[in-house]
Formats: sequence, structure tokens, C-alpha cells
Amino acid sequence: MRLAIITTHPIQYYAPVFKLLQEQQGLEIKVFYTWGEKAKEKFDPGFGKAVSWDIPLLEGYPYQWALNTSPAPGSHHFKGIITPGLIQDIRNYAADALLVYGWAYAGHLKVIRHFKNRIPVFFRGDSTLLDKEKGIKQLMRTIFLKWVYRHIDHAFCVGSNNKAYFKKYGLKEKQLSFAPHAVDNERFGAPQTEKAALIRRNLGIGPSALLILFAGKFEQKKSPQLLLDAFLTLNTPEAHLLFVGNGGLETRLKTRAAGKRNVHFLEFQNQSAMPAVYQACDLFCLPSAGPGETWGLAVNEAMAAGKAVLVSDKCGCAADLVKPENGLCFKNEDINDLITALKTLTASKVHLAGLGRASKALIENWSFSIMAKTFTDQLLDEKNRPD
Repeated sequence: MRLAIITTHPIQYYAPVFKLLQEQQGLEIKVFYTWGEKAKEKFDPGFGKAVSWDIPLLEGYPYQWALNTSPAPGSHHFKGIITPGLIQDIRNYAADALLVYGWAYAGHLKVIRHFKNRIPVFFRGDSTLLDKEKGIKQLMRTIFLKWVYRHIDHAFCVGSNNKAYFKKYGLKEKQLSFAPHAVDNERFGAPQTEKAALIRRNLGIGPSALLILFAGKFEQKKSPQLLLDAFLTLNTPEAHLLFVGNGGLETRLKTRAAGKRNVHFLEFQNQSAMPAVYQACDLFCLPSAGPGETWGLAVNEAMAAGKAVLVSDKCGCAADLVKPENGLCFKNEDINDLITALKTLTASKVHLAGLGRASKALIENWSFSIMAKTFTDQLLDEKNRPD
């Protein structure tokens, strides 16, 4: 069976799955990257800089750069992906089925509409109902999204919030399969003891001190300023807070933290460095306020590194990954609820270590191999289905 995969650009959370799919007997794939070849290094507005990952993302599977004719190419708006030759490229490949990552680009939606009722159209997205609006705007959105998903034969859900979204907009239970959002659990879990200890020493954080970590984009959606304000309210000099990343809120955060010896900052760290960063901390916090925090894969990464997690209820992953045995969930934008959670979790490093072990065990079931198997099983089931 030949599968054409449509996605915008190489992503560290998808490329390993493509490699696994290519290795499956009875399945041949080709990935069509629709942003264009310049996407190998792209300007990321969230980080405020060009980002090029330092792990291989184009090895182990066949791919093709689609021609993107958008005058303003990018994955942040509908007209950022315009691919007039993509339909013919897929025809030339003689695809038996189509797997599309995301519909909210002109080129992707055009492909979905064209191939509906010609070959099976599979879909991967991670949208949720967490940011649901009310009134006429939401009504119009509901009508439009039900029209979009009528063109989808089968969708792969990343988690329970995503499944609820697909069901609201018209997909039936039999059209949905669970294919978990995942990261490279082995890479993030492989011991980085010396590197993690070096990070702490360089920041002046002793081995007995408790370290809370925020890693990601310094932007309003992620709400790092809420975490900083809550941490400073705690007034616990034996605890430290580390921000890793860059973004528009960087100056504001550093100004607010000026003179605080237990608040630290590191620049954006590439993929190869991040396992040691996670392993250097005792507690990982993602305090996102949204809108648009459909999952929060940094939580997967921290859990794979064996860390306790503290996550806002606006994160799509919270419903599935945050349990009493591995962390806490707090109400988004509620600083008092965040402070209470921080006080509870930072009471004991020993307790945090136990939560971290539970995190690592829990996240084993959210893996690339399980995702690839779900894809393969559903695709081959479709192939063997009688006409």
C-alpha cells in the first residue's frame, strides 16, 4: 500500500514516526513537505529567532519538497501554504491513501477536497474544545468545521480532548483511532547525570536544592510570567526557578526577576541539549493560558526524563498525562491555585522523585512505536476492506 503523507515541514515529533512507517512490511510511504525547502531553517516567531533542529529529521524515509507559491510562506496562516502542483505530485506517486497533518492551509484543504471519494483520506490534528468561543462566531465555526470533516474518512486522535473535538464536529466513533502524541522517550530518558549536574553547578544550584523548570517560548500563550509571579510569592530561597528559551516576554521576565538569585535564565537549547536540561530539574511546569495550547509536548519530554509535572488545565495533555501519582493540574490564570500547587509539590524533593518515577512509567504508553502501529493497522485494515 502506498501512503502519501502531507505535512508542512520536518518536525522532531513526526519524522521518527515516518521512519517507522517506512519500515513496515506491506506499506510504502512518501512525505510531501508543503512549506518548501526553505523550511529546513525557519524563523520561529515564538522564539523570536531562526530555528534549525540539531537532530536528523530527513533520514530513513522518502520525501519531496512541494513547491509553495505563497507570497508569505509559513504555517501560521491559511494562505501560507499554496501548492498548485501537489495534487499532480500525489497522482504521480500513485498513492493508495492519503494522510494529512492539519487542514488549515490552502494547499492542504485543496488536496483533502480533491481526493475525497477517490482514495481514503486520513487525518492527523490535535485541536481541542478548550478555547471554545460562544455566540454567532462559534456557530459559524461549527458549520464550517463540520463541512471540513465531512471530507475525512478517518482521523487519528492524540488524546481525549482531541477526540471530543472530532466528535463535536461530526466524526463518529468508528472513524476515530487513538494514536498518542509522543516524543522520543528513549532519548529523553537516557541518563545524562553529569551534564545535568553541570547545568546546576553553572547556575549555582546545589545538589540538595529544588529546581523548578519552564522550557519553551516566552509568549503570552505559555504564561511564563504567571509562574514567575507565583514562585516569587512563595519566597522560598532553598527553591530555584529556571527559564529556558527565548521570546517576546524575555525582557519583561528578566526585569521582574532582577536581583533574585534563585531565578535563572538560559537561552534556547537545541534538541540534543534538552534531555540534560529536563534531568537537571525536580519539577517541570507548563502554566499555559492559551488559546491554542492544544497539547504541550514539553510535558511528554519532562515525563520521559522522569520528572514530576505541574500543568494548567488549558493544556490539551492535562486530561491524559497529569495524574495524582505524577503531578498536579491547576486552573489556568489562577495564581492562587498555582501557588497552592507549588507549595504542595515543593514540600519534599523525595516526594517529587517518586512522582517523577511515576511519570516515566506512565509515558511509556505514549510512544512513536504505538503511534506508528495505530497508523499501520488502520491503513492496512482499509486496504483489506471489501469494496
